[in-house]
Amino acid sequence: MTLKAKDELLLNHTLREYITKKLNTADIKHDPYDTELTAVFIFAAIGLAVIIYLIVLRILVRMVNSILKRNKKTLGNSLTNFEVLEKLALLVPVMILDQLIPQILSHNPLLATITDRSLSVIFVIIFIWMLFALLDALNEIATVKGVTRRMPIKSFVQLTKLFTFLVGIIVAISILSNESPVFFLSGLGVATGFVMLVFKDTILGFVAGIQLSANRMISLNDWIEMDGFSANGTVEEISLTTVKVRNFDNTVSMLPAYALVQNPFVNWQGMSESGGRRIMRSVFIDVTSIRFMSTDEIETLKEVRILREYLFEKTKEVKAFNDTFDDIPNPLNTRQLTNLGTFRAYLSTYLRAHNDIHPYMLLMVRQLAPTQEGLPLQVYAFTNNTDWAYYEGVQADIFDHIYSVMPMFGLRPYQAMGSHDATLIGSRSHASQPGINSTPQK
Repeated sequence: MTLKAKDELLLNHTLREYITKKLNTADIKHDPYDTELTAVFIFAAIGLAVIIYLIVLRILVRMVNSILKRNKKTLGNSLTNFEVLEKLALLVPVMILDQLIPQILSHNPLLATITDRSLSVIFVIIFIWMLFALLDALNEIATVKGVTRRMPIKSFVQLTKLFTFLVGIIVAISILSNESPVFFLSGLGVATGFVMLVFKDTILGFVAGIQLSANRMISLNDWIEMDGFSANGTVEEISLTTVKVRNFDNTVSMLPAYALVQNPFVNWQGMSESGGRRIMRSVFIDVTSIRFMSTDEIETLKEVRILREYLFEKTKEVKAFNDTFDDIPNPLNTRQLTNLGTFRAYLSTYLRAHNDIHPYMLLMVRQLAPTQEGLPLQVYAFTNNTDWAYYEGVQADIFDHIYSVMPMFGLRPYQAMGSHDATLIGSRSHASQPGINSTPQK
């Protein structure tokens, strides 16, 4: 027994004897160590602990919280929201009881030991509870500051909580068994295989979280697409073991964190940050409608403002080439403007003048390899707004315009024959047969 413990025990005995002597003076006979006097001491200790706790909670904690709220700082708001100081105040009465109760029960060593160890375990539990609240507050601060967009802070918070919880269990067991925590920590080496098996997903998720953050593969609010897990939406949460994705149909996909490292996925965030969203769609042209343009058609199209410069330069170039022939030129020897080439030039100029098309990103109207559905004429451009609904509206308006102006160039879009077309053909052929609709002769 240390000198301090002996002094505290002596003080306890002296106090008991003093109270007993006073009671005897008042003709109240009591043993210094009987149950009634011990209960009075215990209730007095509990009352003292409650009074001090209320003073700390109602005065100190409220004063500090009011100061933090007035400053309107993120740290103060987070500490207040998760009641970190309130949980910290709970340690005060536990420490008081841990100092007083074992001394009050010193005449019963077994009961004093059990009480002392129980209060120590309660102290550890409250401390871990307070630490968890502090970690949650720090996670909220990181979210407000935008740090979670670059690093999976929640994963590190959860890992710290798990580590703290395991350490707390070891400390609690060591307190109850009166053994050094080192004794139990040395035994973890034997159970390493079991721990690896139980916490396999946790370990893989933590390693994956480090890789995801180090390589900046994914962040909160990123739009990702992962077909293997039916995920196509916005990242709402990155935890230690899972990634929560809110799909565009408002369903939720929970992806294992390590799956994002082991499997391919598409992150559309780069598109959102670039300021331009790609249009890459083709209109299929009936090849039988492609032909040379006549002089009258060219003159008519010169009335189109955005085609004037192109047609002037092109006709001048074609005329200069054709004038090199002295004899009557064969159409196969001369150069002529085609309706498809003029239409392609019109679309390029139209898109460059379009207010919703990004002026500094790649833009072209190109022919692709012909197919059995016709000749694909592809529009490749970028809108200057990445919002999905806005982008779809711009794309639809552009192709509405394309289909509407094609007849002005003598072009026809390809469309497979449907049942309505077959009905029209059948009715025309039926009407063209002689005698079908005539009145029968008598």
